[in-house]
Amino acid sequence: MDLNGAELITRHLEAEGLTHVVGIPGGALLPLYRALADSRLVHVLARHEQGAGFIAQGSARASGRAGVCLATSGPGVTNLLTAVADAKADSVPLVAICGQVPRPLIGTDAFQEIRTGHLVDSITKTHFEIRDVSDLVDVLPEAFRIAESGRPGPVVIDVPKDVQTERIKLDRLPEVAPREGAPAPDAQAIAEAAAMIDAARRPVLYLGGGVTQARAQAAAVALAERADIPATTTLMALGTLPHGHPLALGMLGQHGARATNQAIDECDLLIAIGSRFDDRVTGRADRFAPRARVIHIDIDARELGKLRRPDLGIEADAGAALRALADAVRRQTRPQWRTRIATLQREFADTAPVDDPRQPPALIRATAAAVGPDAYVTTDVGQHQMWAAQHYPFTRPERWLTSGGLGTMGFGLPAAIGAALASPQAPVVAFCGDGSILMNLQELATLADLQLDVKLVVLDNAALGLVRQQQNLFYQRRFIGSLYQRPPALCAVAEAFGIPAVDLGLTRDPLPRLREALRQPGPVLIRAPVDTAEQVLPMVPAGAANTEAIC
Repeated sequence: MDLNGAELITRHLEAEGLTHVVGIPGGALLPLYRALADSRLVHVLARHEQGAGFIAQGSARASGRAGVCLATSGPGVTNLLTAVADAKADSVPLVAICGQVPRPLIGTDAFQEIRTGHLVDSITKTHFEIRDVSDLVDVLPEAFRIAESGRPGPVVIDVPKDVQTERIKLDRLPEVAPREGAPAPDAQAIAEAAAMIDAARRPVLYLGGGVTQARAQAAAVALAERADIPATTTLMALGTLPHGHPLALGMLGQHGARATNQAIDECDLLIAIGSRFDDRVTGRADRFAPRARVIHIDIDARELGKLRRPDLGIEADAGAALRALADAVRRQTRPQWRTRIATLQREFADTAPVDDPRQPPALIRATAAAVGPDAYVTTDVGQHQMWAAQHYPFTRPERWLTSGGLGTMGFGLPAAIGAALASPQAPVVAFCGDGSILMNLQELATLADLQLDVKLVVLDNAALGLVRQQQNLFYQRRFIGSLYQRPPALCAVAEAFGIPAVDLGLTRDPLPRLREALRQPGPVLIRAPVDTAEQVLPMVPAGAANTEAIC
């Protein structure tokens, strides 16, 4: 067969099982767009390359398969960088195909030339600079293999315009490369870990995003129930033990439940699986689980001992390790530890209002009740994100999509579009802040084009809420740059993009109006006014121990 480079790319994307790609065309990528016109792939036209990257991320996080985004050279690439860095921080499989100026112009400061490899080196698993059409034969399958194997992450392919038009003769198309799993957990190490668990009196499971990546919810529940171990989750693993499960401690860390943080302070064994001891989790590191021996299991050996030296470190896929431990530990009960946990939960019981949707916690819960347990939930970054993490009754961790490692404002709307593309039959709700949604507001146009079932619940306090909260608590109430002097009329803006909008601030009884809006087919923006003085608590100050939270 006789193909050009662009046709080779589209044929391989089809072979990888992709149904859609997301991007914005530009001069250096137009040959690829010509090939897309003759392919089976659906192209989703984003309105900004960062939005395209987050749409591809939303699809990847929902499906577990690499999402693909396209960007032209120069500003297209630079606009994409934040979404690529976000994927690296949260271990999301992503393949970004970027245009480049023709090969004779590389290094001449040509129009829209940028050294893509230099920019993405530290924010990708790897990147490829294509210099001959034959390079694509090996690079395309390798890019997807790397993105999806081991600890997932982003891969960037930089393709000059003239390589896209260069022709190649092939006997057959490149085959999809097999994905590489992590090595099987060492049997002796698993036996040692099981003995430590059996001997512990006050163990806690500390489950992170690696458990979600491995789709290992059932294995985590099985281990917790067999050994009667209370389990806490990071922001990225919420719902691993379903809300209401008797062993579920909820989220730990800076905005975690006080009972959870206290339980970790008292535990004698911490079993960390698929987590990395992030500073937002540990607080002051030398006072995190100070009485505990530590078992740390992670697919990435570089994480073992990086921030907390474990008594036992095991390199393994989270799912494989959880299943092996569930088989190896002794079935037992821990009545004294469970009684102590119950005492802590009563002592630090959540007093957030549950019946007034004008208050953020109740709004979150009312939304959850209306959309049901199978909804995908995305967020932007800020107070609304933490309220959702604290109060949404998660039952399926793979349906919770949030920017954890990089904490990128503007993530929620485009990620929701990606989730809806990956799973069009499922409802999708995005909790946004009025500050965050402005970061990628232009993707309302993409949503209007697609008419996906995405509901945007915007908690509008006319401020950068979490910034303002920290200025209030830690910076002598010197409020600089955190209050909007002329906040936009978000409902009017949404309607201008073609998205129906509902303002809960215009009704005396917002709950029926909220439910009605969430039942409406297609996209809807729901504005929920929030008092600027509202704070998301508890909150652990920077440099403090998790047991020293402000309440």
